[in-house]
Amino acid sequence: MRVTKEKKQENHERIVAIASELFREHGFDGVAVAELMERAGLTHGGFYNHFRSKEDLIAKSTEKGLGETLERYAGYDAVAVMELYISREHRDARGHGCTAAALSCEAARQPDTTREVFATGIDNLVRALEDGIARNHAAGVGARAQAISVLAQAVGAIILSRACPDNSSLADEILDACRADCRDAIENRAHGQ
Repeated sequence: MRVTKEKKQENHERIVAIASELFREHGFDGVAVAELMERAGLTHGGFYNHFRSKEDLIAKSTEKGLGETLERYAGYDAVAVMELYISREHRDARGHGCTAAALSCEAARQPDTTREVFATGIDNLVRALEDGIARNHAAGVGARAQAISVLAQAVGAIILSRACPDNSSLADEILDACRADCRDAIENRAHGQ
């Protein structure tokens, strides 16, 4: 039975969406192509009708995940983004959370194509945060550097908190300290400090 172009595109998008979630939850090496295709309701052999390789899928699903993070926080000011991002809810939603927090460490060992997708996605996150800082506070020199610093601390907070047992007081302490520090950095900029 021949699949229509529309159905093929729908299947492709479903595979990318499922892969994006599974990779964030289990890591790139923690997801087999056969498992992914079964979860998508498709045959293992059909994978290569959509992607040249698993690395191709990794790049496409990474792009999707980073785009979702950008969309999730669109419209919020920089302080609100930090409050939502550096939270227990985000930390505990591994499969639905930020791709940068879930997979940046693994991305460093991926081919350049995947690392380029990460670089573009991270730059987009930095630009959005920079715009939020500049729009809602005193704009000027250093807004990009501050956005990079705040994003790095936010991502690091999620990574370190996830490394601790979920019920660990340290896991929550990391989130609380970093959220307060990011909020203070953004608010102090607003007051010219």
